[in-house]
Amino acid sequence: MAEAQPKGTGGRSAQLAHTGLRPGWTTGACATAASTAAYTALLSGEFPDPVTITLPRGQTPAFALAVEELGTVDEPGPAGELGPVEDSSPVDELGPPSEPGPSGLRSESGPPRRSPVRSAMAGVVKDAGDDPDVTHGALIRARVRALPAGSGVVFKAGPGVGTVTRPGLPLDVGEPAINPVPRQLIREHLAAVAARCGGSGDVEVEISVDHGAEIARSTWNPRLGILGGLSILGTTGIVVPYSCSAWIDSIRRGVDVARAAGRRHVAGCTGSTSEKTVVALHHLPEDALLDMGDFAGAVLKYIRRHPVDRLTLCGGFAKLSKLAAGHLDLHSARSQVDKGFLAELARRGGADEPLATAVAEANTGLAALQLCAAAGVPLGDLVAATARDEALAVLRGAPVAVDVICIDRAGMVVGRAEPRGPEGRRGSA
Repeated sequence: MAEAQPKGTGGRSAQLAHTGLRPGWTTGACATAASTAAYTALLSGEFPDPVTITLPRGQTPAFALAVEELGTVDEPGPAGELGPVEDSSPVDELGPPSEPGPSGLRSESGPPRRSPVRSAMAGVVKDAGDDPDVTHGALIRARVRALPAGSGVVFKAGPGVGTVTRPGLPLDVGEPAINPVPRQLIREHLAAVAARCGGSGDVEVEISVDHGAEIARSTWNPRLGILGGLSILGTTGIVVPYSCSAWIDSIRRGVDVARAAGRRHVAGCTGSTSEKTVVALHHLPEDALLDMGDFAGAVLKYIRRHPVDRLTLCGGFAKLSKLAAGHLDLHSARSQVDKGFLAELARRGGADEPLATAVAEANTGLAALQLCAAAGVPLGDLVAATARDEALAVLRGAPVAVDVICIDRAGMVVGRAEPRGPEGRRGSA
C-alpha cells in the first residue's frame, strides 16, 4: 500500500491517506507479479508465493498466486533441442531429470526421457482496493516461455488481452495492449530473475485475463480500436480510489496545507506523470502539489475562495482538452474528448480543411495532436491556452495567475500556455 506521509504534510500521498480509502493494484502491477513468479518457476522449478515486486515509486507489494502451472513439450524447443536453454536446468514437472552422462547430456539409458519444462504460468487476482474498477477481481495470468538467445522479452496478447488495431495510441498497430510502463516494469523484473537464477532473459511473455473480452465491453477499448480484450495499464502500479466527496475534500486540505506553509505557487496535476513534469519544470516542494485527478473544477472553485498567487495546471493532452472544451470533471465516464472541438482549434491555428477534417475523424486526442504536429499546427499550445482561459473564467477574477502544461503519456511537454491573471494580466514567471 502507499505509505501515508506524516500528519501535517501535503502532496499526493497525504491526499490519499486523508480520504481513508484503500488503494489497489493496477493490471500492470498484477501482470508484473505473475510474470515474475512464472519466470522464477521456469528457471528454478519453484513458484514464489507470495511474489514480491518493486513498483516505480519504491513500494514493494506482495501478491498471492491464485494459479500456477509448469508446462512441458515433447518436441524440440526454440533452440532446437529438448530441454530449456537456461544453464540452471529447471525441474521437470514429471520428476527430476535423469543423471547426465559423461558428455554432460542426460543419459538415454534407464527410465524413459521425461518432458522438460518449456513454460511456466502464474496468475494473480486483481485487487482494485476501494476503486469501482471493472477489472476488480479479474484473474490476470502470465505464461513465460524460453526463446533463443538474443530474442529479448517478447510480449504476446493471450485470451482476454486486446490488440491495437488503430493508430493514435502509445503502442503500434498490431501490438498487444500492454502499455509501455507495464512492459518496462515486467522487463526489469525478468532481468532481475535472470540474474538471480542464471537465466538468459530471452523469453516470450503472454499475458491473459480470464473473461477479459467480456469485461472489455464495459470499457472504451472497442471504440479506441483495442479489440479482443482489456489493456494492461498503470504508471505507478497503484490504483488510486476516487470517491468524489472524499477526494474533493482531500484537494481542499491540500490547498489549506500549501497556504499554511506559505506557498505562493501550487500545481494541480492529473496524475503521477504530470506531477513529475511540474517538479522538473518548477521545482515545487511536495506540499505545493495537488493531486487534482479528474476534479479540475474542485481545484479551481476552492482556489477561487482561497487564492494563491499562481496555479499551474498540468495533465495529459486529452484530459486538458476536456477542460478547454468547458468540462470541469475530466473522468472518462463523465466527459469525452471532443474531436470536433479540436478540429475548430486546429482551424484557428492555421489548419486547412483537409487537416481539420482528419482531426475531427481521428481515433484519439493523441492521434489528432500527431496529425497537427506533422503539419506544423500547434494544437497542444492551443489546447493549453484555451484551458487556461476556461480556468480563469471559473476563478471569476480571483487574484490568481494560471498557466497550463499539456503532456503526452511519456511526460513530454506537447503544449504550454504562459501564466495569465484576471483581465488578461500576465502573471509572474
